[in-house]
Amino acid sequence: MDIITDNNSLKELCQKLNKDPFVCIDTEFMREGTYWPRLCLIQLADPQGNTFVVDPLATNIDLGPFCSLLTNESLQKVLHAARQDMEIFFHLMGSVPKPLFDTQIAAMVCGFGEAASYETLVRKLAGAQIDKSSRFSDWSKRPLEKRQLSYALSDVAHLPEIYKKLHTTLTGTGRSSWVQEEMDALCNSNLYAAEPKDAWKKIKSRGAGARTLAVLRELAMVREISARRHNIPRQRLLKDASLLEVASACPRNETQLSRIRGLSEGTARGKLGSEILNAITRGLNIPQEERPRPQNHKENLPVSAPVVDLLKVLLKTKCEQHGVAQKLVAKNSELIQIAAGHDTVPALKGWRYHIFGSDALKLRDGILSLSINNGEVSMSPCDSPVGWENNS
Repeated sequence: MDIITDNNSLKELCQKLNKDPFVCIDTEFMREGTYWPRLCLIQLADPQGNTFVVDPLATNIDLGPFCSLLTNESLQKVLHAARQDMEIFFHLMGSVPKPLFDTQIAAMVCGFGEAASYETLVRKLAGAQIDKSSRFSDWSKRPLEKRQLSYALSDVAHLPEIYKKLHTTLTGTGRSSWVQEEMDALCNSNLYAAEPKDAWKKIKSRGAGARTLAVLRELAMVREISARRHNIPRQRLLKDASLLEVASACPRNETQLSRIRGLSEGTARGKLGSEILNAITRGLNIPQEERPRPQNHKENLPVSAPVVDLLKVLLKTKCEQHGVAQKLVAKNSELIQIAAGHDTVPALKGWRYHIFGSDALKLRDGILSLSINNGEVSMSPCDSPVGWENNS
């Protein structure tokens, strides 16, 4: 359980791991009080199941060798539920690790259901149990306790065996390309390089008009830039509700701004208050034709609820047939879009099209029917309606 805290040991370890076909990686981080997640611990495992711990908070530690490990494209990086780790690596390096294998996504393709948690895979594929009692530890405090290190190492100790078994299953079922499609999407740097000008899109603004949205866009950009500059959570700087209230009321001076709930007089009269007032002015001056349009909430599309319900039945049936988790194939919002006649959703592309999307279009367009046969849902073709064309 020795922790690597010096540069020579880290360099030697990474040189060794770079020679392997794959490396398993996990991290512990904190982000409760910061904008950027703070990397507190790195856990690694080689194909033989040997585990290692690196302390990124050690004095004068240089993570360059670890970053080189991540960017080695001849080395497979294996992680479980990798999205947050990828965000950390992107902030650390300005790029994301490739190639990547996410065991959670692979497990959902291999029939392990909707959850496919690490604990489930450890139990079913490695025949072991793990103790999660230290999950909410403060990983930034030193020295770390033995129980914390045991927990941290358990998150990579079983990954080599899990990876090998999932890889074998995917190869045997011909589904490796399915997972590769998901990995390509997960390795898209655009997922992690969020632009401040787009921050407003994450704020629930139902009912807001174009004028309010124009101001909100400018305000959200100010908040995002300020939160990054000071490395504090955006909601701690200014909550969404307050941001929406400012965008709606459009106060013109410090006194009016200080009356907004969630904005103190000190903030209103300080640098942030000045930036907010300037943002309001910019937003109000945006020409009408350049203002953002109210977001089209997919759940509010004019569709028949029974049609969506039929698509849900089809989705459940097809996923059970193929042993794939439903939430990996199609979201409820996508079913609503399909029912509304939209044909560009992810569920109608790639491997999802072949196991679900193709039949979803046929069901929607009236050339596929569902029925109950011997207690099971069955599908059968119908006569093609006039004007229907095969999209495959």
